[in-house]
Amino acid sequence: MLISVLKSKIHRAIVTAACLDYQGSLTIAEDLMARVGLLTYERILCSNLANGQRFETYAIPGPSESGAIQLNGATAHLGKVGHRLVIMSFIQLAPDTAAQWHPKIIVLGENNAIINERGL
Repeated sequence: MLISVLKSKIHRAIVTAACLDYQGSLTIAEDLMARVGLLTYERILCSNLANGQRFETYAIPGPSESGAIQLNGATAHLGKVGHRLVIMSFIQLAPDTAAQWHPKIIVLGENNAIINERGL
């Protein structure tokens, strides 16, 4: 048996752009993805702290150290520039492994700079 647990979280990411004319996904600055171990095309769950919307999509890298958090495709309707998101990924683990598991979490401040880290 496997259970799903939080793998990584980017907390309070500020949306920097939205692009309807794209196939879908969430662009995340590559350095932020690397810091929490998110892979290109990895499935993510996002929650918008401004409007309560939750959506599932996949991550694609944006320019490193740009602070980019861009809603692409249909997800561009679910938030606006300046909204804060919680971006989460999950992993399946055996219960005994999950009991010892610690997710990688970063909290972002202004300009999507890292202000706190846990589990890294």
